[in-house]
Amino acid sequence: MPSAEEEITAGEVALGRLDYEAAFKHFDKATKLDAKNPVAYFGKAESALGIATVGADDILGWYRKAIELDPNNPQFHEALASQCMDLGRFNEAEQAYTKAAELDRDNAPFYYTEFAIHYRNKAPVIMEQFLDDKTRDMIAQKALSYALKALNMDREEAKRLL
Repeated sequence: MPSAEEEITAGEVALGRLDYEAAFKHFDKATKLDAKNPVAYFGKAESALGIATVGADDILGWYRKAIELDPNNPQFHEALASQCMDLGRFNEAEQAYTKAAELDRDNAPFYYTEFAIHYRNKAPVIMEQFLDDKTRDMIAQKALSYALKALNMDREEAKRLL
């Protein structure tokens, strides 16, 4: 019987081939063999993204489990943030991107930029029924504040430069 690490390796190989079903099976086996392995849960979530029948809440649950087991891994937080963004869970996405940035200071500008761009593009679509000029402005302001954060620039400096 393969070990959890062997199942994870097989899952990563299958994921690399974009064989989501096979990858999912390997990562699922790994979670059963070692319920405390965060990489197994992360891989399970990542592979599930390619399987239409797996629910979004299940995927979020596996990302959260990976984070629970390894709270200091910025990649786990970024993946959760991205999934939340796709689902229109903007507050949770913002928190997860911010946590990834706190954990990985060297790459913080990338997490802030990712939030800014995705939020600016996705929030108007998700909030379409509530969209008025005030809401559009609020979305743009939040996105811009994260873009400035990514540039390590405050509003006054940006105004001066523009």
